Amino acid sequence: MAAEPVAAQSAAPPPAVQSIAVIAGASGFVGPAIAKAFREDGYDVRFIGRSAAVTWDDPAAIARLIDGSAIVVNLAGKSVNCRYTDANRNEILRSRVETTRVLREVIAAASTPPAIWINASTATIYRHSTDRPNSDDNGELGKGFSVDVARNWENELFEGDLPHTRRVALRMAIVLGDGPATNLLLRLARIGPTPTGSGRAEGHKTGGRQKFSWIHLDDVVEAIRFLRDTDTISGPVNLASPNPSDNRTLMSILRRAAGMPFGLPSWRWMLEPAMGVLRTEPELILKSRWVIPGTLTEAGFTFEHPDLEAAIGKITAR
Repeated sequence: MAAEPVAAQSAAPPPAVQSIAVIAGASGFVGPAIAKAFREDGYDVRFIGRSAAVTWDDPAAIARLIDGSAIVVNLAGKSVNCRYTDANRNEILRSRVETTRVLREVIAAASTPPAIWINASTATIYRHSTDRPNSDDNGELGKGFSVDVARNWENELFEGDLPHTRRVALRMAIVLGDGPATNLLLRLARIGPTPTGSGRAEGHKTGGRQKFSWIHLDDVVEAIRFLRDTDTISGPVNLASPNPSDNRTLMSILRRAAGMPFGLPSWRWMLEPAMGVLRTEPELILKSRWVIPGTLTEAGFTFEHPDLEAAIGKITAR
């Protein structure tokens, strides 16, 4: 009896080629969360940074890394949670503009540039506002050091022609989570005062009703995913909860979370010494930031944490 022929084994399918995501400045608060999300989405995540395998002083290595990548996310920049000395101000500006310039030049020269470049910016670019909110399409830009930094940052991002790369500037409000802004606000709540005043600009008396625009870290991550996958969105995009609060409400929520029974109002001249001890600037809580996420809302993005008290409760529960 003849032996039955042995069936030929089918060759295994070739492994899927992972899309490459390049994240610059991922050593801070937001970067690791974005990297984790992109890995979960199947990306090969690679980094540029002071302590990464590819550093800012090696433009050739940056070019090799970015050429052929699918997306670049740039979060690089010195933390603004510091006193605005001349040295710190210079480094805050330089670290944002120069890194953005390097990426723009590399992307412009790439043979296979990324389809999208998402670059950090700040919602502080808008004016001190108590009369109406600032949306992406009708917001009024402000003045002063922080605004100048944001303008130069975005100008560098949108300079020149990148016909194959969609560019998005993330005008992020204060990001809440287990990070520097939330920790500073909780420390202030434990000190006790409820700040009033206007920030660096003179002539505004808000009585503690200056607006506080914010966004939870989880929503930052999901918004970046949404922007990555929605190819009709470009330009500046506000990343802020659709439900901004005001300072009195914020401090009341924080005091409850911190177990403080009450707080007394404090004027700017009373707050300055405390902020000096904490080694940061009063602008964080004194400027009236009233920002709404017009582009995201119109495009159908859903916020997981739209309510401030629930968001802070989740953070402090951890």
